[in-house]
Amino acid sequence: MNIISFIQKETGFPERGIENTLKLLNEGGTIPFISRYRKEMTQNRDEVQILQISRLKADFEEIQKRKEFILKSIEEQEALSPELRKKIESCYELSSLEDYYLPYKKKRKTRAAVAKENGLEPLAKIIMKQDVVHDLESLALKYLSDKADTVKDVLQGARDIIAEWLNENETIRVRLRNFFRRTAYIESQLIKSKKEESEAQKFSNYFDFSENLKHSPSHRILAMIRGEKEGFLKVKITVNTEEALDIIKACVLRTAQKELKEQISLAVKDSFSRLLEPSLSNEVFQEAKLKADKTAIQVFSSNLKQLLLQSPLGEKRILAIDPGYKSGCKIVCLNEQGDLLHNDTLYPHAPQRETKEAVKKIKSLINAYKIEAISIGNGTASRETERLIQTIAFDRPIKVFVVSEAGASVYSASKIAREEFPSYDVTVRGAVSIGRRLADPLAELVKIDPKSIGVGQYQHDVDQGLLKNELDAVVISCVNSVGVNLNTAGRSLLSYVSGIGEKMAENIVAYRSENGAFTSREELKKVPRLGEKVFQQASAFLRIPNAENPLDNSAVHPESYSIVAEMAKDMGIKPEELIGNKEKIQKINIRQYLTPEVGIPTLEDIVKELEKPGLDPRKTVKVFSFDPSLKSIEDIKTGMKIPGIINNITNFGCFVDIGIKESGLIHVSKICKEFVSDINSVVHLHQQVEATVIGVDPERKRIQLSLID
Repeated sequence: MNIISFIQKETGFPERGIENTLKLLNEGGTIPFISRYRKEMTQNRDEVQILQISRLKADFEEIQKRKEFILKSIEEQEALSPELRKKIESCYELSSLEDYYLPYKKKRKTRAAVAKENGLEPLAKIIMKQDVVHDLESLALKYLSDKADTVKDVLQGARDIIAEWLNENETIRVRLRNFFRRTAYIESQLIKSKKEESEAQKFSNYFDFSENLKHSPSHRILAMIRGEKEGFLKVKITVNTEEALDIIKACVLRTAQKELKEQISLAVKDSFSRLLEPSLSNEVFQEAKLKADKTAIQVFSSNLKQLLLQSPLGEKRILAIDPGYKSGCKIVCLNEQGDLLHNDTLYPHAPQRETKEAVKKIKSLINAYKIEAISIGNGTASRETERLIQTIAFDRPIKVFVVSEAGASVYSASKIAREEFPSYDVTVRGAVSIGRRLADPLAELVKIDPKSIGVGQYQHDVDQGLLKNELDAVVISCVNSVGVNLNTAGRSLLSYVSGIGEKMAENIVAYRSENGAFTSREELKKVPRLGEKVFQQASAFLRIPNAENPLDNSAVHPESYSIVAEMAKDMGIKPEELIGNKEKIQKINIRQYLTPEVGIPTLEDIVKELEKPGLDPRKTVKVFSFDPSLKSIEDIKTGMKIPGIINNITNFGCFVDIGIKESGLIHVSKICKEFVSDINSVVHLHQQVEATVIGVDPERKRIQLSLID
């Protein structure tokens, strides 16, 4: 099997599309570029499908690398038969590869190895051959030695060797593995010495818990793992031992002779309890953990994508407030580009309660800096600050927004923040981040490690490598789907653009600082070390508003500018007169511009982009207000209808910010009347909802909500 057939088996994609996609990836093509600008070659595979091909390519290469190591290792032991080589070379499942390799793996000194040193392997072979043995004890006497000086020791040694053979038997491992995958249970129990600890109550659902591992959902598996990691739970995998032993016996036991049957049965029992069960329990547990990780990571990445693509306010003058009580409210004023114009600290709340002075100062700042909108962080004192702002009579309409503070403190203490604002402390930087998140959430949030944004569950319990790869892919996808203003984007945002990376982003920012704003995409080629390949991959994702060539502010790739010029020429107009001219665009017959390289998908994309060049795919931000009468969980009553904003999504439901300290939970069964298989297809992060309260538990700080009327 070659790499193309391996990928096709997993995906069902056409061979030619896979072959061309692999060629583009091997040439250094990025996923955003390939999916957007090489549709003819990939047979119109989208970004998700190309990412799938890329990951399967990595899987195939990992398998090949492991095969080469195994073959070399067995060959060095002079144990590689043609049959075994053929088996290994035709195998594309890592667990089966490891089964083939197990008998040849270098081991620590095992009980079987000691028995072999004591000369007991011939006896083990006789027993396993299962021919009639008239007197096993007499036979065993022939194998006595200084280190095995009783019949009991000799038979034990022979059984140790047999147990290891059973453990290394490919057929047994395959059948038992399938049995474990099908029937294994995951069980958890409270560690009794931890019973009185209050922290243990977080895991009360798992104090005496058992369910089929195959059907255990991601969040339950990860909750048990966390409980074990924190020292409150003991988690184990169990199967029906008798059924497992019967499977092994069915593979090896052929004799009816009592003595031989007894010895083999004892070896079977020992092999299972000492070798096979621990190995396969761990294997199926790790498989379940990986599956749970991938599910949790998928939820996290879906939430992150929604967060990154949340509605931007756009280039507005913003007054941002990081609210607080004793430490005061940190106030910053930002211009349209997000530059810091002014910062201050006001104390409108307890204990100082300098409310009049704060109101006066805010009104003054609104007028002095021509503020168009106010952004308030959703942390401590957020509701009180929002209510205060809403009481102020401004001279003109000022929109007020509450934005998520998640990760703002991480940004404010980061190297990026220190470089941006070396003369200001973390409180000022945090307030700036709150303001910029309103203007352009994507541009600001890419500065923060996605794990610190807090839109997932168990992000510290899942495979960190998988999590990073998935979240990086989400950020790259979001940045390139929106496009980046080449003249205002910071280094962090630029580094996620197709083909650029951190070092090239630094070069672009340095060139811009030295030479002023870019006037064309072509000018990118003057940036040090930015060659043709990087230009090809990156240029179409970079926008230049008010460029001399208006296509430089569109998603049309520079390699297709000549096609647009030809379309305009055929209509007797200039290219710039075609852009945005819906009447003219509708008259274009795209088939007359087909070439061997440029097909219908690319031409359709060009025409679509000409209609609305550089259109931001994100929706416009909406003003939202919480219920002002709700100040704490004591104000929440069953039956109330409460406005809220979805602030986290999990597989079992979504959490809703209702303007108090505690978020409410809408269980997946209470989202809509129909069965929900994919929660993200029904609700999305930062969605504004009105939910009904169906349960309140003030003692446990829990609020249950429903979207079903």
